[in-house]
Amino acid sequence: MKIAFDAKRFFHNSSGLGNYSRDLVRILATYHPENSYLLLDKAPSEKGSEITALQGVSVVQTQKSFLSRQLKMGLEAQQAGAEIFHGLSGELPLKWSPDSAIIKVVTIHDLIFLRYPNYYSWTDRKIHFWKFKKAAENADLVIAISEQTKHDIIKYLKIQAEKIKVIYQGCHEAFKSKPDEDLQSSLRGKHQLPERFILSVGTIEARKNLLNTVAAVQNTEIPLVVVGRKTAYYKKVEKFIRKNKMEKQILFLEGMDMSQLAELYKMADIFVYPSLFEGFGIPVIEALFSGTAVITSNTSSLPEAGGPDSMYVDPLSVPDLKSKILFLWNSEAESERRAEKGKEYAQRFTDSRVAEDLINAYSSILYKKS
Repeated sequence: MKIAFDAKRFFHNSSGLGNYSRDLVRILATYHPENSYLLLDKAPSEKGSEITALQGVSVVQTQKSFLSRQLKMGLEAQQAGAEIFHGLSGELPLKWSPDSAIIKVVTIHDLIFLRYPNYYSWTDRKIHFWKFKKAAENADLVIAISEQTKHDIIKYLKIQAEKIKVIYQGCHEAFKSKPDEDLQSSLRGKHQLPERFILSVGTIEARKNLLNTVAAVQNTEIPLVVVGRKTAYYKKVEKFIRKNKMEKQILFLEGMDMSQLAELYKMADIFVYPSLFEGFGIPVIEALFSGTAVITSNTSSLPEAGGPDSMYVDPLSVPDLKSKILFLWNSEAESERRAEKGKEYAQRFTDSRVAEDLINAYSSILYKKS
């Protein structure tokens, strides 16, 4: 098969959609090097260079004209002889040549802008809805990253269930490797990390609900390490910390590369992620593979990601969150048991399983169209 990808996020996003795009191409090229994988972008970067060097992967620099992704990229994929075009971030080109058949696949990660419209401007909501609905309608196959997202696509975009395939995400190999004691020692010294701590990872925005995590450790001696890009919401968290004199208890870290982040997960006693809503929840998977006990929300797709041995909370209830943190913090044996079980559950998100699910989905839709 020759598969073309809209690689904008692959080359230009450092987290989220960028990680999804790079992992997907890496997994496919590793497990199915017999195929050709074309990465289309008007300004390819060095990001993901270890993946573009894999057998079967090639970079195609597309035209830099106005709206080139929407109006030119599909045509260029067809001209390159691609049998399948996969939009990795909820979008597909608008223009195609009727003279060359090509299968259109789109991944939709979440429809949070419809569930929580207050987090988005009116303009962004309208643009997102139009792009996602148009892509889902025009696609031959829609990939949802969770059952929750599949349900939302059916409900909000009015797409038939038969057209949607749930294929879970994996995560970076760094989270699956053995602990690097030298790197851990370096991190502990550089950032003055305490011997024991709980960890929060994710953009510091209202939906991720960091303020409730901070409030949950108030009046305890439990250190909280936070990794994530700061938004305007950070000021609200910072104000609470200052007001309650928690500056020495809460440590914010930025600029971590993937190997450093993975070691931080492995060093943590507990990973805490009380997000209000997620399309899937990759940080939960990262924690499970790292062998760290997870406390997360009982909402959206998070129970799918966390499995039966993670602990679940009402994300709006600080007392609930606090009691679960204290329970695991004070019972290392229970924390270790849940971490071990969680690692077993995470095996459903291995690279080999993701690869087979993707290839089977591609092959199935090609067969139906032939």
